[in-house]
Amino acid sequence: MYSAPGRGLVHLPVRRALPALVSVGVSSPSCVGLNEKSRVTAAIQRRSIHNSDSKAIRSSDRRTNTIAELPTVDPTTQPPSSEPRSAPLSVLPLTMIVRSLLTTVISSSPILLPPSLRVMSILANTHNPILNPDKNPLLRFFLKKTFYAQFCAGENPAEVHATISRLKNIGFSGVILGYAKEVVLSEDQAKAVAAEDQGIETAADITGEIEPWAEGTLETVALASPGDYVALKFTGAGRLALYQLSQNGEPSPYLSKSIDAICALAQQRGVRLLFDAEQDALQDGIDSWTMSFARKYNTSPQTATVYGTYQAYRKKTPSVISRHLAEAQEGGFTLGVKLVRGAYLGSDPRHCFWDNQQGTDACYNGIAASVLTRQWGTFVEGKGEFPNAHMVLASHNVESVRRARAICDAGGAKSGISFAQLQGMADEVSCELVEAGHAKKASELPVYKYLVWGTTGECMKYLLRRAHENRDAVARTRSGRDAMWAELVRRCKTAVGFAA
Repeated sequence: MYSAPGRGLVHLPVRRALPALVSVGVSSPSCVGLNEKSRVTAAIQRRSIHNSDSKAIRSSDRRTNTIAELPTVDPTTQPPSSEPRSAPLSVLPLTMIVRSLLTTVISSSPILLPPSLRVMSILANTHNPILNPDKNPLLRFFLKKTFYAQFCAGENPAEVHATISRLKNIGFSGVILGYAKEVVLSEDQAKAVAAEDQGIETAADITGEIEPWAEGTLETVALASPGDYVALKFTGAGRLALYQLSQNGEPSPYLSKSIDAICALAQQRGVRLLFDAEQDALQDGIDSWTMSFARKYNTSPQTATVYGTYQAYRKKTPSVISRHLAEAQEGGFTLGVKLVRGAYLGSDPRHCFWDNQQGTDACYNGIAASVLTRQWGTFVEGKGEFPNAHMVLASHNVESVRRARAICDAGGAKSGISFAQLQGMADEVSCELVEAGHAKKASELPVYKYLVWGTTGECMKYLLRRAHENRDAVARTRSGRDAMWAELVRRCKTAVGFAA
């Protein structure tokens, strides 16, 4: 049975737990509350809860005209409420400001970043115990106080709860919580997995890979609060899942039962699931699995339990989301849309992506405008009435965020929307949204932070991907660095009486 170093956790026998969870019943999100507590408290008490964007990457200063579909919004101007009225970063504690500044200084430096990436790549893929943060206490201490603290929630329930409480006290609506266990393949590894005959589910697959992943994901759902999101990565379920996804096949019986139990518990607790996008070789399979479970669990027009992730930097994304909306329209279910720019630019074939940043920006803003206003457009094509949809706008691009806010402020939003940024990145964008929500004294701008939990070693692949994103979005990283520096200077001036 899988266990992570240092957690000291009691694991549920998932093989027995999953059918029990499925049989509980998922009649309506309204069961959240006393009834929900009575049903899951006993299960949660038996468990010690243990441990992706968002993947919203890259920024651009160029404007696009994709909001023109909404007549009441002038795409050439921003409404007054789109600009921060004070110092949005003033809501952050000093420790977070300093740590963010140090991280962005390294990430935006052409001298410091390349060796940092090489070191992190070694740590993320090593089999040497000396270089494994979970086995080397000195290495673990250094990483946990720096990069881990910047981007991750914690290694155990107490740490995760403390992190979430701090974020909600700042003013965030909630969190998107992910379980750190995942697999990232090189191109050769992806081909090797697809070539192997791994279509038969074995006891070793169940006990060695599927159960640990399912157990960790169930515990993540139990850790989240009603209204929060949980990010789910299918690759964490092991090599059998990788094979099935690469072949665009059905999940194996036990894996299907595990995913079903996760969805049932999430719906019962009022937690929403974001099925993460992954590498291109696996994405068609992920889309198929997402739609299969969306049909079953997204039956209410007021909310969605299952959200698919759509990467705007892929050329085929407009056709994919158009097809999914048509399926939702025909099937009478709600489509959950998590819209990101994408995070696998360094590992996927270049021909999959738009030729330039402007193509990605136009696609992102066009899809966002269509889903939010429920109007067919250039990037989202269809006929008839637009189906019910809810969207998580996961973006670090301040222009994309402000464009969506302009639609909301103009009264053109017909789909539910949540804004999301990665923990430790784009805090100036997040805090501007928090400030705007405070100014309105309403929850019209729900904003979430995405963060993962797990041991330091388990989070290394996630941290490496964050570092690569900063490399690929130097302009945005420098903007974040400058914002943190300006806030630090403002506080120093305020402390000595030179600023209000």
